[in-house]
Amino acid sequence: MPLARYFLYVGGILLTLVFLLDACLTGLPVIERSHANSPVIRIHSDRKWPERIVFDTTLPMIVPAPTAIVEGPATASGVSIKEREREAFALMQPSDGKRLELSNPGRRELKPQRPRKIVKRHVTPHPVLVARQPQFGWFGNTIW
Repeated sequence: MPLARYFLYVGGILLTLVFLLDACLTGLPVIERSHANSPVIRIHSDRKWPERIVFDTTLPMIVPAPTAIVEGPATASGVSIKEREREAFALMQPSDGKRLELSNPGRRELKPQRPRKIVKRHVTPHPVLVARQPQFGWFGNTIW
């Protein structure tokens, strides 16, 4: 291939030219660095951080006073919670004048079932495939 040979020759010539110019031309003078002449840069911030927290572990540990444990569901007035609930239910009035009827727990009432609807399946039509026309001219030819 002539194109690969061109890049090989031109690339080789340019690489040798770079090496020759590097050897022939004088380099830049190197400045010797010494740490004595370098300036000290200090950066200060306007942000003030909170003071450091110091925990003093030499003090004795503070133990909270024990609390009294109340036994049973009795409250401070001496009436238990269950008795208060019973009183609250006894004072309740039936809503809308309807009385609550006890249902027979052994017998269950069956609800009427709704008739099931059967949905027809929708079939989509098959897509129509159309052939694309080839492009003409220099930019659309894909014969290679």
